[in-house]
Amino acid sequence: MNLQERDKKVIWHPYTQMKGALPQLPIVEGRGVYLIDEEGKRYIDAVSSWWVNIHGHANARIAAKVSEQLLKLEHVIFAGFTHEPAVLLAEQLLPLLPGRQEKVFYSDNGSTAVEVALKMTFQYWRNLGNTSRKKVLAFRDAYHGDTFGAMSVSGRSIFTDPFNELLFDVEFIDLPCAENIEDLKSRILSLKSQLACFIFEPLILGAGGMQMYEAKYLDKLIKICQESEILCIADEVMTGFGRTGTYFASEQLNEKPDLFCLSKGLTGGTMPLGVTTCNSKIFEAFLSDDKLKTLYHGHSFTANPVACAASLASLAILLEPQTLANIKRIEAQHSLFMNKIAGHAKVKTIRHTGTIIAIEWQTEDSTSYLSSLRDNLYTYFLNKGIVLRPLGNIVYILPPYIITNEELAYIYSTISQALDDL
Repeated sequence: MNLQERDKKVIWHPYTQMKGALPQLPIVEGRGVYLIDEEGKRYIDAVSSWWVNIHGHANARIAAKVSEQLLKLEHVIFAGFTHEPAVLLAEQLLPLLPGRQEKVFYSDNGSTAVEVALKMTFQYWRNLGNTSRKKVLAFRDAYHGDTFGAMSVSGRSIFTDPFNELLFDVEFIDLPCAENIEDLKSRILSLKSQLACFIFEPLILGAGGMQMYEAKYLDKLIKICQESEILCIADEVMTGFGRTGTYFASEQLNEKPDLFCLSKGLTGGTMPLGVTTCNSKIFEAFLSDDKLKTLYHGHSFTANPVACAASLASLAILLEPQTLANIKRIEAQHSLFMNKIAGHAKVKTIRHTGTIIAIEWQTEDSTSYLSSLRDNLYTYFLNKGIVLRPLGNIVYILPPYIITNEELAYIYSTISQALDDL
């Protein structure tokens, strides 16, 4: 049997109805922006393999640091012990984050980074003796992960439907805009004595359909929350590490969050690692002679040295002038493409922030994640040698920063052709 047939016998894939599923593409190698299958066919990874692979596949510099660390220290329990890669990564990461972030708590993915942030905010209020602030404010179409806390603060959707009765109560609001900002502020003020925190994906809701909104209105929400002592959590799992044109989306805000959740591009796509950071106000609420005020949370692979070494290498590449120049170049190319196809009859809407562009297709059936157009688009692009994974009828490009203008031009021309063909 080939790899595809062997896979079908033993593997259950994520976000996939396995009955009648499209065949899983067997990838044997990655090189730069390309994935290579068993037969040697190359595919441009236009979505950075679920938004993580910011510097391209098999990056030699990251691989060298990983190899070096594997031969020195592959893992050690992080309760009662520490190591150089974890300390150095925290030292380098904290100054890059907007505001005054003071402490790093390590976990192992985006969902767990969100879980840690939620537990920090809930216990913060408990440690201060306030038992009334138990609710969370979140956006209606948000997606924060698939663990139970992360699902609870995500918008109710097909991702959460089987579990809705098991999720804790959340106050959901629409994305802010000129028309609703005053109503949203009034609602927050009416709930302020009950709200422990406000969690948000800054500027872009990722899995919720790449919905984009303006920083100035998010600023207004954060300001009213902070004036009401509601803690603010920036979920930058997707938006961090250059995706929105700045190193972190929150750099485009005047008001700064109390906590950050990071993952995805953190290691350059090499391996799992999650980070939750907080300011001194939150950390100090856990400092006590009372052992019950301890944050009793951890993971077996907390601060894995190899993952931290990969992150340090990825961060070094990110901070090089050439990487920021590439980010700005991709941003400019996206803008040109958006202007070119905005008037196409099949384009319902098109939106663009930083290195992310999303095209919403006109379609006669549901425009949800389950749109029948999705599989047709996915297969069409694969046949053309491009990995694009539509969110229903929404096609988005979220490429590695090393992609060339010629490779982008091929993706753009293929999307233009698809608009005419499908």
